[in-house]
Amino acid sequence: MKLLSFFLLVAVASGSLIDKFEDWIREFKIKFETYKHYDSMLEKWIENHKFIEEINAKNLTYKLGHNQFSGMDSAEFRSYLGVSKLLFDENKNTVKKMPLRTTLKVPKTIDWVEMGAVTPVKDQGQCGSCWSFSTTGAIEGAYFIKTGNLESFSEQQLVDCDNRKNGGKDMGCKGGLMDNAFDWVSKNDGICTEKDYPYNSGTTQTSGSCQTKCTEKLDSDVVDHIDVPSSSDEEMMNALSMQPVSIAIEADQKEFQLYKSGVFTGTCGTNLDHGVLAVGYGTLDGQDYYLVKNSWSTSWGASGYILLGRGSQYNKGDGQCGMLLQASFPIL
Repeated sequence: MKLLSFFLLVAVASGSLIDKFEDWIREFKIKFETYKHYDSMLEKWIENHKFIEEINAKNLTYKLGHNQFSGMDSAEFRSYLGVSKLLFDENKNTVKKMPLRTTLKVPKTIDWVEMGAVTPVKDQGQCGSCWSFSTTGAIEGAYFIKTGNLESFSEQQLVDCDNRKNGGKDMGCKGGLMDNAFDWVSKNDGICTEKDYPYNSGTTQTSGSCQTKCTEKLDSDVVDHIDVPSSSDEEMMNALSMQPVSIAIEADQKEFQLYKSGVFTGTCGTNLDHGVLAVGYGTLDGQDYYLVKNSWSTSWGASGYILLGRGSQYNKGDGQCGMLLQASFPIL
């Protein structure tokens, strides 16, 4: 057993927590620079473990659990997200609202994952590129609906090329906005596939030079994009009845950090800092929800997904985690 501080020895005298912590280390391949680093992470892990047990003991509509973020406190987790709120804030009062197409009848439930329009969960790694994953996810869904084929598109192309240093509007690993990325794909006459332009910024933690070797996939050009009217479940469900939708949420709260399963009805504000993809809606055990795909790998949440509570009771109608404030989808 590694050398521990007196405080931590007392805290884990039973040994059971040490065993669980060591299991977590092996599962997520955590590496430590020093014994002090080990002690510090163990202390944060124990605090999170106790928080998980406290929340789960309340028998709420959702459960928490350990994941790759269990060794971080709230400040470190916010820093890890690395997403600048600047672009979300800039866009707040300048979004051009377009008329939303309507359907004759919105179904009671819809799941684009089951219908084959959603690629496997990806991992943005240590790069604030969530906006690019939300963008490609929405384009992947629209492309499937248009062509009948599911294709994985390149986040790295967006991170490298739709970048302010390359004349774009977004900021690579420091954040971005899905509407900006849709515009970039439109001007670029499409986007390359993941296979032809693979993602690496999760490891490098920065954007690279814009590559021009790959060829944009036929039928991936964004003709236009629709901004879903805000603060309306009816409009969001209407949009989702047609295709997956890019949304912005607040993701920096501890319960979101450690979410594992169930309909998330916990504390979650509207300070938008993370881009994700809404891929359906439904009801579980009497709780209405939106099905949302994240980009933190399958080790987070319900195999990479979260069920966000649905209804006007969340944030005065702005949606759980603010998901109804800035939503959009592409037209191919």
